[in-house]
Amino acid sequence: MSATASEPGGRFRIRWSARLRLTLLYGTLFLVSGATLLAVTYLLVVQSPASKGTQLTTRNVSNDPARSQLRTDISFVADRERQEAQRTLLTRSGIALGIMTGVSGGLGWVVAGRVLRPVRVMTERARRISAHNLHERLAMPGLPDDELKNLGDTFDGLLARLDAAFDAQRRFVANASHELRTPLTLQRTVIEVALNTPDPDAKALRAVCERALAIGEDQERLIEALLTLASSQGGVFRTDRLDLAEVVADVVDELEPTRPADVTLDMSLARAVTQGNTSLVERLVGNLVGNAQRYTNPGGWIKVSTGLPGGLPQVRVVNSGPVVPRDVIPSLYQPFQRLGHRSARARGHGLGLSIVAAIASAHRARITTEQGPEGGLDITVTFPRTGSPGPP
Repeated sequence: MSATASEPGGRFRIRWSARLRLTLLYGTLFLVSGATLLAVTYLLVVQSPASKGTQLTTRNVSNDPARSQLRTDISFVADRERQEAQRTLLTRSGIALGIMTGVSGGLGWVVAGRVLRPVRVMTERARRISAHNLHERLAMPGLPDDELKNLGDTFDGLLARLDAAFDAQRRFVANASHELRTPLTLQRTVIEVALNTPDPDAKALRAVCERALAIGEDQERLIEALLTLASSQGGVFRTDRLDLAEVVADVVDELEPTRPADVTLDMSLARAVTQGNTSLVERLVGNLVGNAQRYTNPGGWIKVSTGLPGGLPQVRVVNSGPVVPRDVIPSLYQPFQRLGHRSARARGHGLGLSIVAAIASAHRARITTEQGPEGGLDITVTFPRTGSPGPP
């Protein structure tokens, strides 16, 4: 940490580093306290009885002029010696104070350097850390449990979270690339097979077109889901006053044609008013209900309810289906994660619950996920009572 830095013209300018500022602070404090101590000492010496004017007394007082002159001369000499001693005390104390101020400045420079040494080490190590080596840590062993140690540990924790976020982002990009590549490859294969078929009739070409159209629609759904996930993670900037009961009723009406006929739907909707982005909340409810429809076995059931338990607006979706292990539940909210035992009707890209988690986080809502009473999942999303939602 150099205290100065050169300019292009050859001049030097002072670099007000932390070490220099601490050194000046130490020196200034010593100078002020030393000057105060010197002033108090000097005043005490000056005001002491020994420093008062010298008075000579004799027992046999006479009007002898010689004796009077002698007393006057002695008092004059004593006063002059006293004043000279006070000036000498003040001068030498000032010189000593100046010397000690310089010494304290030097010692302050050394002490400040030793105190700030961990900061220099952390700075140098932090400069070497980039997106390619986020696994490295500052790792400041040997430091006492003080503010600098806490700073290093906090920065290491930040690096750990960034490392995990970068890994998750890399996995997300890889999974998204795979998910987008698969339908494109399938679509290309279907078209190539049709082109390589000699003399295809209209019926065969129509089937190929319908298959390619279905694959394109699947790509559109995937891209729409990715865009929704990205916009949800960016936060909520426009909110409306909405009733969860009305939102659920509208979403269920839209999804009714896609619900399997052998799956029973039971709704219990009570008024639950909250603040949120209407389109995103509709997507949250739609993903919850759609996920329940895909993973409910034939002859199963789905229960959807809204209300204000505990004064907090919430929406709850419970479905029957395959038993989901408790240790697997957290991973279901990661992108492109699917259950290993999907039913034949369970089609999707594994983005439904991750979108639910992103929208809930943007609204400061809490998600509670439990195993269903007859397999499946019991998911409750609890929204805040009041206040504008935003990124947590």
